[in-house]
Amino acid sequence: MLSALLLSFAVIFVAELGDKSQLMAMTFALRYKWYVVIGGITAATTVVHLVSVAVGHFLGVSIPTELISIVGGIAFVIFGLWTLRGDSLSEDEGAKASRVTRSAFLAIASAFFLAELGDKTMLATVTLAADNDWVGVWIGSTVGMVAADALAIVVGAVLGKHLPERVIQFGAAILFFVFGAVLFFEGLMPGTAAPYIAAGVVLAVSAVVIAILRRSRARSAREPVEQNTTGA
Repeated sequence: MLSALLLSFAVIFVAELGDKSQLMAMTFALRYKWYVVIGGITAATTVVHLVSVAVGHFLGVSIPTELISIVGGIAFVIFGLWTLRGDSLSEDEGAKASRVTRSAFLAIASAFFLAELGDKTMLATVTLAADNDWVGVWIGSTVGMVAADALAIVVGAVLGKHLPERVIQFGAAILFFVFGAVLFFEGLMPGTAAPYIAAGVVLAVSAVVIAILRRSRARSAREPVEQNTTGA
């Protein structure tokens, strides 16, 4: 069991480095408390990897993931819209803040659950469980993924302290839209370049929208000055 645990930890930790899940973890950490993000990731990873070891050890079959990817893509678009809307709560509203924390936990857990189904880390866990102790693989793969994502959470938490709230809000929303586009088209057109094209389109449209908003805001800031000058 120990050898399976160490092996699966190393494999999943390395596989997770640079994966979209790390970027997701950093994005969530920009918006929410680190312990909420860790909790959501841990809950989702524990369930997904339990399914993975069950498939690898007991069933030995593959899971069709196209529909899951499409649903996940739609979910990420919803998360992006939710992020743009923002949380209109004052700091002293304890009960409401508690509800926001619970909602964030559920959103993070569901997002990672959908994103990891069919991901390379899940497939790696299935493969490891086919030839190794399934309990060791389950524990090792779960800890390995959480540890790798924790690195991204640290980066997200540090950035969140140094960036303006509006920048964080727009940046997180754009990343969610990109994740949504990639997952949606991975399910709709698997094995093609469509996910990458969609991600590029989302980034390009986002850049145009941001440029328009900045120009509009700059124009609005100049108008009072021009009016005062005219009045004088």
